[in-house]
Amino acid sequence: MNKELIKKNLIEKHSSFIDFVFSLTESNFSKCKDGKWTAGQQLEHIYLSVKPVRQILAFPKILLKIIWGSANRESKTYEELVQKYLQKLENGGRATGRFIPKAVNTNKAEKIKIALNNEISELCSHLDNFTENDLDTYILPHPLLGKLTLRELLFFTIYHVQHHEELTKQNLV
Repeated sequence: MNKELIKKNLIEKHSSFIDFVFSLTESNFSKCKDGKWTAGQQLEHIYLSVKPVRQILAFPKILLKIIWGSANRESKTYEELVQKYLQKLENGGRATGRFIPKAVNTNKAEKIKIALNNEISELCSHLDNFTENDLDTYILPHPLLGKLTLRELLFFTIYHVQHHEELTKQNLV
């Protein structure tokens, strides 16, 4: 998946998730089954996950290289990255610390929606500063998956929102 397709998917998948969350009734928005996160908490989790990616992409490239180094392998494909993530989840991996959402009412959700849309827009804008080669050269940390190339981190960001949209739908069944 090239940079333009990554940007397109980031926008489309996050918009789809936001549209789904905001299509819910008040009752479904707040529904919590078996201790799972509500739709509002899912929304906040996605925001909390996208924000550091956007922040890191704003760093000068030289700083990325100094702090985390360069890749010593090829980037995984989208499918390989998804499999790695699902394996980590299967082995008990879960969100921790700053990525765990607090309670979210509809008023707070509206603010999160605006902030998330801004984060995705800025993330895509920052991507313009990177070449295709850069996406496979720079490595960044992920709390569950370890060091990922920038391309892999973006693949994760695309899949992650879809994963949480599906979890939100399952919580409503």
